[in-house]
Amino acid sequence: MFSKGKSFNAFPFRVIYLLEPELFISKKPKAQNDSTRLQFGVGASSRNFKKAVDRNRIKRLAREAYRKQKNELETLLIERKIDLAVFFIYNGKDLPDQKTVNEKIALILQRLMQMVHESNT
Repeated sequence: MFSKGKSFNAFPFRVIYLLEPELFISKKPKAQNDSTRLQFGVGASSRNFKKAVDRNRIKRLAREAYRKQKNELETLLIERKIDLAVFFIYNGKDLPDQKTVNEKIALILQRLMQMVHESNT
């Protein structure tokens, strides 16, 4: 995914994504509910955050914001039968608050939905 995927920045996140990743997702047989259409990961650098507690907090905040807001993107992927693998990397220097993370994740998901719309037209 990191070598073939595309990326964009939405500070403080860097987003790497791969639409229709045949080698990444399609190895597993598709389930009846199409739950494998969307795969997600998140990371934070130990260069900026030396303590694992801080890195884990950032990842927990990002996962929670993503979990609450992913439904619209997931529905779009199922409708269009497109697979998406996405990875968020937190590049900021300071610990974020929940409000900031929620806003940025919403912006990122809107941009991903726009890319899905463009890829299918």
